[in-house]
Amino acid sequence: MAAPRAARPARTAGWPGRIAVIGGGPGGLYAAALLKRLDPAREVTVWERNAPSDTFGFGVVLSDETLGGIRDADPAVYEALRRELVRWDDIDVVHRGHRTTSTGHGFAALGRRRLLELLHARCAELGVRLRFRTEAPPAAVLAASHDLVVAADGVHSRTREAHADHFRPTITTHRCRYIWLAADFPFEAFRFETAETEHGVMQLHAYPFSADSSTVIVEMREEVWRAAGFHELDEAESTARCAKIFAEALGGRELRSHRSAWTAFRTVVNERWSYGNTVLIGDAAHTAHFSIGSGTKLAVEDALALATHLTEHGALAEHATDAGSEHDPLTEALAAYEAERRPVVASTQRAAAASLRWFEELAGHVDRPPRRFAFDLLTRSRRVTHANLRLRDPAFTTAVEDDFGCPPGTPPMFTPFRLRGLTLRNRVVVSPMDMYVAEGGVPGDFHLVHLGARALGGAGLVMTEMVCVSPEGRITPGCAGLWTDEQADAWARITAFVHAQAPGTAIGVQLGHSGRKGSTRRMWEGIDQPLPEGNWPLVAASPLPYRVGVNQAPRSLDRAGLAAVREEFTAAARRAARCDFDLLELHCAHGYLLSGFLSPLTNHRTDAYGGTLEGRLRFPLEVFDAVREVWPEDRPMTVRVSATDWAEGGTSTEDALAVARAFAAHGADAIDVSTGQVVPDERPEYGRSYQTPYADRIRNAIGVPVVAVGAISSWDDVNSLLLAGRADLCALARPHLYDPHWTLHAAAEQGYEGPAAPWPAPYRAGSRPPPTGRRE
Repeated sequence: MAAPRAARPARTAGWPGRIAVIGGGPGGLYAAALLKRLDPAREVTVWERNAPSDTFGFGVVLSDETLGGIRDADPAVYEALRRELVRWDDIDVVHRGHRTTSTGHGFAALGRRRLLELLHARCAELGVRLRFRTEAPPAAVLAASHDLVVAADGVHSRTREAHADHFRPTITTHRCRYIWLAADFPFEAFRFETAETEHGVMQLHAYPFSADSSTVIVEMREEVWRAAGFHELDEAESTARCAKIFAEALGGRELRSHRSAWTAFRTVVNERWSYGNTVLIGDAAHTAHFSIGSGTKLAVEDALALATHLTEHGALAEHATDAGSEHDPLTEALAAYEAERRPVVASTQRAAAASLRWFEELAGHVDRPPRRFAFDLLTRSRRVTHANLRLRDPAFTTAVEDDFGCPPGTPPMFTPFRLRGLTLRNRVVVSPMDMYVAEGGVPGDFHLVHLGARALGGAGLVMTEMVCVSPEGRITPGCAGLWTDEQADAWARITAFVHAQAPGTAIGVQLGHSGRKGSTRRMWEGIDQPLPEGNWPLVAASPLPYRVGVNQAPRSLDRAGLAAVREEFTAAARRAARCDFDLLELHCAHGYLLSGFLSPLTNHRTDAYGGTLEGRLRFPLEVFDAVREVWPEDRPMTVRVSATDWAEGGTSTEDALAVARAFAAHGADAIDVSTGQVVPDERPEYGRSYQTPYADRIRNAIGVPVVAVGAISSWDDVNSLLLAGRADLCALARPHLYDPHWTLHAAAEQGYEGPAAPWPAPYRAGSRPPPTGRRE
């Protein structure tokens, strides 16, 4: 329902004619100046409760893209900014006494106070009314007397809070504390420095913003902050303490503060950005962690987009009669503004979340060698990658590749990797993908062509779909199995093809049992929906249906049932060995039977197989041990786990580490780190490579090799993850559905022709892209 509006004053000229801006930060001021410049007849008023010289923080970083938008929209503002900007190209990463410099990045910054002064002057020049030291009337009051209310009132927006039932904000407070300080000298580069203290790891972020000043942000986990006693210090004491901790970076000089306080970053997301004639911009609408860029940048870009869409829809204004008209130009303009900005902001917030979490988990990264640590830091948000670092700074990137062990001209993904007695010729894995086309559990010609094609496509390891260990352990009637010799013979046909026609490619089998997620239709017929007829009984750790009222309740396995399932796994493993599979993976993820024992959300048992994590681990470890005993000693075994359930009360980070540590102690050669699919009400944080931080955490906390999986879509992602030390192997699913020869094409696109990606002899003529038609 639209917000109620009182009758507005008659428009004198322009549209919208009367504009109220709540908040005199850079976003609000720039929006006011731009809207007034685009139509001088407008009446634009800015309310700012602080004095003109009051500001929080010290420096502001702006991208060339943002500056280009300012230049096009208001050359006068751009020229004033251009004269003030300090520019530099380098990032210094200082870790354990080593300084690693990467160049070619391109930064521009200026002081926040100076930016405000320039915008104050521009607003005054254009005739914007600036009301300092004045609390703005409530947005609802302004909305009744103005055509447009721009709420630029920051992360603690009163406008957003007053209309929270409409904007529907989600505000997440994070795990680090930080303080915004300044140094009275310019750093030569953007500087990141770690301090490993007796209380824990602390981080410095610093950059110049004028010829004689730098911003300095000190950040650390909440528990480190408390252990160090910062919660008991006042502003001056905190400032002096930070200067002492980072004395080497500061050259012994002091830090200064200005109303600086320790705070925890809050991520703001709103379901809606406008309400009637009120619209949110900047931090009121969204926030992104300071480690990836400037909130000012996002706010300025919001102002640009808002002004653009108001202008474009202005021609419709004369046809609008009231808020309920069929074509209300204001409603359409605000919707267009949000439609343009929302995906850009969402992308930025995903990158910022990855960066933020990297710093939250800093203690897990510090044992990397200095250059690898620097590469890991630089690529933490996934926006900077191996490929664009190679363009920006080829010398640095080559040095990191040399440290990794890349032979000359060999991308990281084409280096070999050894698991027990198996050496994979490259780091690419075709991830297990259920096909649901087996007949009676027997893989047919489709599986031969599907897996054979991907083996010919150059991957180091091709994995089968989840192969079920019993008829009752199937997900759907179309699932493949290994509970009969007929099925084993069919699988042997496939492994023989791979070994003969794609020599050097390994093929692995993933063994699993559906548990409570079985007896459902094929994916394209209705995912997780029960069969219309012919359902079979289900077993699980506890008698909990996957979806209450939809899926059947499983029977809780008793001791005899546990023993029977364990024997089904070992029998399938013996057949897998006779089929000549090179690797066996035990599926303990995604809410299937063994995963159901691990998660506290699905295991409610009160016997020895439930309760504590030790109890929940008992049966999966018994199955692993039984399978490992019959699986050939020289062939590796891996385990796929869900490192989080993406649901409250589910598997914690500590749980995931303990699960991985337990399997590694029992002889797992690698952990295949996936997430979720355990409960239907999960809330995953999707995004590019969104599951890889869990693989990173397990790899570097435990020292066990890991397979990273989940929205890894490019060879650049693979190279970046490997070089940063976040994964040892990368498993890709959908890219291999799109292109069975994904790995060979990745080699061709990188100019690699070495032994890790050989083209099959019959295909060599296609190892170069075919010529395209001439374009005039």
